[in-house]
Amino acid sequence: MWLGHVPVHAFSTAPEEPCYVSPRESGDDGPSLVVLRTADGGAYRLRYADGIEFRVDARGTRVACTWPAGLTLEDAATYLMGSICGLVLRLRGIPSLHASAVALPGGAAAVCGPPQSGKSTTAAAFAGRGRALLSDDVVPLLDRADGVHVQPAYPHLRLWPDVLPALYGEGADLPPLSPNWEKRYLALDDAFHAAPLRLRAVYVLTGRETENAPRFAPVSAIDGLLELVANAYMGWFPDPQAQARELSVLAKVARSVPVVRVTPHADPRRAGELAAAIEADFTARTESVHG
Repeated sequence: MWLGHVPVHAFSTAPEEPCYVSPRESGDDGPSLVVLRTADGGAYRLRYADGIEFRVDARGTRVACTWPAGLTLEDAATYLMGSICGLVLRLRGIPSLHASAVALPGGAAAVCGPPQSGKSTTAAAFAGRGRALLSDDVVPLLDRADGVHVQPAYPHLRLWPDVLPALYGEGADLPPLSPNWEKRYLALDDAFHAAPLRLRAVYVLTGRETENAPRFAPVSAIDGLLELVANAYMGWFPDPQAQARELSVLAKVARSVPVVRVTPHADPRRAGELAAAIEADFTARTESVHG
């Protein structure tokens, strides 16, 4: 790994061509991400709208990063520890979910959903209940003979500043991830599970409501697979071989693990209730299978 420069001859020098352009715009800077691939398929270049660039070889064994003046290593690290790690895992044959995962009695529970649906907020609420974090944002899935396991990642959470009062009271604040990012950093070194755990349930957060929430709706294996595919980390990345490997693992999860849609309450101050309800549902499901 190289930070701040791209070493000569470390990556393919074949001509590049775009292979993915993000549909999301980043203000006046154009697409939030453009991915280029060398003509020989040996390397990718990921160019973010803020000017930060990564080069990754096709085997996921070499990574180089550069950033423009005005940005910092900390800014680059927010990508490195998120989407770039997700890409490297994918290229190495390890699919991931865009989710948070916590350690509960009996195994791991993953909480996924669309952006800003409350995944990290729910994980923080679990931490407040004394449960240990396994991973936030990128949840790597290890395909083993006895089931699919969650590989631990980093002992911290990334939280939007507007959820901090709901979690910790008015006036609460945490250090920013970097000088140029809004998200805050919550260290969980003392509440981190550092060993892989078997995945026992997946909870998919849906639209928030004020009535009869939280509520739970189990889905069929087919619908569960569709939910997992929709929440695959870097699932859009144009690599057919990686997509095939990923689909195989996600299908195994859908066949063997309950996938449950959860409608949370609209009030973020009730995140603790949501975590308690998920844990109760998780306990009932694992005890019915293994009790």
